[in-house]
Amino acid sequence: MKLAPSRRRALRTAAAVGVSAACLATLAPIPGSASSHREAPLIAGTPSLDNTDLYAFVSPDAPSTVTMVANWQPFSEPNGGPNFYPFAEHTAHDINIDNDGDARADITYRWMFKTTYQNPNTFLYNTGPVTSLTDPDLNVRQTYTLQRITKGGAKTLLSKARVAPSFTGAASMPNYGALSDAAVTSYGSGAKSFAGQADDAFFADLRVFDLLYGGNLSEVGQDTLKGYNVNSIALQVPKADLALKGDATRNPVVGIWTTTSRAGASMKSKSSKLQQVSRLGMPLVNEVVIPVAKKNEFNASKPENDVKFLKYVQKPEVPKLIQAIYGIPAPAEPRKDLVEVFLTGVCKACGPVQADLNSQLLNMDVKAKKFAPSEQLRLNMSVAPAAAPNRLGVVGGDLAGFPNGRRLADDVIDVTLQAAEGILLPNPPAAVATLGDGVNSNDHAFRAMFPYVALPNMVAVNQS
Repeated sequence: MKLAPSRRRALRTAAAVGVSAACLATLAPIPGSASSHREAPLIAGTPSLDNTDLYAFVSPDAPSTVTMVANWQPFSEPNGGPNFYPFAEHTAHDINIDNDGDARADITYRWMFKTTYQNPNTFLYNTGPVTSLTDPDLNVRQTYTLQRITKGGAKTLLSKARVAPSFTGAASMPNYGALSDAAVTSYGSGAKSFAGQADDAFFADLRVFDLLYGGNLSEVGQDTLKGYNVNSIALQVPKADLALKGDATRNPVVGIWTTTSRAGASMKSKSSKLQQVSRLGMPLVNEVVIPVAKKNEFNASKPENDVKFLKYVQKPEVPKLIQAIYGIPAPAEPRKDLVEVFLTGVCKACGPVQADLNSQLLNMDVKAKKFAPSEQLRLNMSVAPAAAPNRLGVVGGDLAGFPNGRRLADDVIDVTLQAAEGILLPNPPAAVATLGDGVNSNDHAFRAMFPYVALPNMVAVNQS
C-alpha cells in the first residue's frame, strides 16, 4: 500500500538539509507521537504529579547559562475553578543532573511547595482584583523551597519564594504578566528560579492515537494542546553549576531528567518518606516506546536500571504500525542508532552514528569504566545558541536544537517521525520525507527572556 498523493500532501514537506546535517539526522529520538501527557495508567489519575515535558537549552539571551523548564499538570483548562491548579504539596518536584555518565544524579534541584489561605471561609481563589503576589485579595497563595542536593548534602537556595498564581481571568488579574514576572526570583551569582502557570509549550496533533491520524492521514493539522495550561518550573543557572568538576569547558555534556516523588501513600500524607511516581527525560518514551504493562514501572524506575527497557528501544513498535497502516517499510532491527541516542548519547565511540555531539563520554574528566547507558535528555553546553533556530533542530542542521537538549520551539513530532522511519538510511521510501503532523509551531509566542514560557491561556478551550 502506498500513500495517495492527496494524503501525502496532508503532511508537511521536509526541508532540504546539507550533507553535514544529514549525517546527524539520525540523532532524532525514538518513534513517538505525543509528549508526556497522561502517559501511564497510574499517573493519569493524579495529574498534579504528572511531569509532562522537559526542556533544556543554552539560554539565548544569557549564553553563559543553561535554562531548564519542567512542566506538570497536563490539560489544565483555564476556567477550572474554584480550586484551579496548585502545585502538589508534600511532593518533590526534581530536576536531576548526571554529568559523569554513571546514570545516577550528581545534582538534584528540588522544589517543595506550601499552600496558605488568607480567608479559609470563602470558596473564592481570589476575593477581588489581584495586582501583586502579596495582594490581600489573593486568597490562595503558594510558596516554595528550592534545594540543591549533591553527595555532599542539601543546600537551601531559596526559601518562601513566591509562585505565580493560576490565571483566573482578566477581571481578577488585570495584569497577569506582571504577576508572572514578579515570580522570577534571583539568587546566587546569575541564577534564577520561576514557578507558576504557563501556556503548554508542547504543540502536536494528538490524533495520532486514532490509528495514526485516522488510518488515512485525514486527521492532521490541529494543535491538540492549544488553549491548555500547565504548571511550569524554570531554572537558569551558570553552566559551571551543572558541569562535572564545575568545568564546563572540559566537561560540557550533562544528562537531565525530572522526577516527581510524593510523601507517603497519598497526596495529603505528611510522611517524610518520598516515593517516585513519575519520571521524564526525552519526550515520547513512556507513551509509545514502553508497553502499557511496563509504564508504571518505568515511572518508578531509575536511569541506572534502564537496561531492562533496552529491547523496547531496539525494536520499537511505531514503525511497525506505520508499515501496517501506510505501507512504509519499517527500518531494519535492532535499532542500534536509537540505542545510542537514548541510552548513551551520541559520540563516535558510542555506536553507529558517527558524530560527537552529546554523550557524557565526551567529557574529559569522565571515567569511562563507570559509564552506564541510561535514558536522559542530554545537552552539550558548548554548542552556542543558534542565530536563526530551526524547528527541526539537528535534523534541520541546527545542532543547538533537539535532540541536543530541547528548546521550547523545537518540533519534536516531525523530527521523530522522519528519523524513526529512516529518512537518512539508504534508499528510504519517498513518503518518509513528508512525515509530520501539520502543526509546526506553538499557538503563542514565547517570551524573549527567562522564564521564556508563554503566559497562560484565559479563554476556555471550547472557545479557543
